[in-house]
Amino acid sequence: MILHSLSTERRERLTKAGLDANQVEDLVRRTIEEDLAGGADITTVATVPAQQRSVATFTTRARGALAGLDVAAAAVEMVCGVEQCAFTIVCNDGDRVVPGDVLAKVEAPTRGLLTAERTALNLLCHLSGVATATAMWVDAIAGTDAKVRDTRKTTPGLRSLEKYAVRCGGGQNHRMSLSDAALVKDNHIVAAGGVAQAFALVRQSAPDMVVEIEVDTLEQLKVALDAGADLVLLDNMAPATMRQAVDIARRHTSTTARHVLLEASGGLTLANAKDVAATGVDFISVGALTHSSPILDIGLDVHTVQ
Repeated sequence: MILHSLSTERRERLTKAGLDANQVEDLVRRTIEEDLAGGADITTVATVPAQQRSVATFTTRARGALAGLDVAAAAVEMVCGVEQCAFTIVCNDGDRVVPGDVLAKVEAPTRGLLTAERTALNLLCHLSGVATATAMWVDAIAGTDAKVRDTRKTTPGLRSLEKYAVRCGGGQNHRMSLSDAALVKDNHIVAAGGVAQAFALVRQSAPDMVVEIEVDTLEQLKVALDAGADLVLLDNMAPATMRQAVDIARRHTSTTARHVLLEASGGLTLANAKDVAATGVDFISVGALTHSSPILDIGLDVHTVQ
């Protein structure tokens, strides 16, 4: 099967959303090719007349938040050809939806629509699942000043899309890659010989880079603050200890006029999220947003054929 290129309109919509259109096109292409495995959609070719066209809807079967509608549209258009299909997005990424909500309508050749169906739904359901999980965390800490952030615990090859889905759910992105910010973790500290040494080496190597240091004790926190860290990640600390950490950081700010941001990570659940956020930390870092979110159940239903 020859797959079509993304339309100019779809590229513009993806770019406006902060996504790389070329990357999305490549991902969709590889996903559809994986599904076909060099052959044809045997069932569809056997049961669907070549000239048949259909009208179908993408409908949610569960409550959640949306992400990836343009990615799903890209899958359908790349199989069917944009000239042969009309894909109308009814809802928007980031919208909260309930069972029965129509997310998008499409009129297209039935064969192409059914061939693209699984790729479109796999991506849309997964990304909406990430957005839904993020929205749950955002709701859980509502009323505090803390923000929900993701991590680099993403599905290989899907990082930009999963982090986009986090934004759709109301969360914020941590660093996108190893090269756009420095995060000194426990193994770096061991390798460098200590918190202060690790910070000094990173600062020397990248003087203009934001540097975050992971600590698991209040003593390490004090060292990180004195060293000049921009952010400090509080790893697996109990809320009571986090409150002490916040007090220490505030006293440091009052004497140095340097506001250092604090990020909570490890051992976090929706049940304790509000307590953690109430300690005064700036961010709650949740790896589960991208590595453990269940899908949002969305279906594609064909309504009429012609």
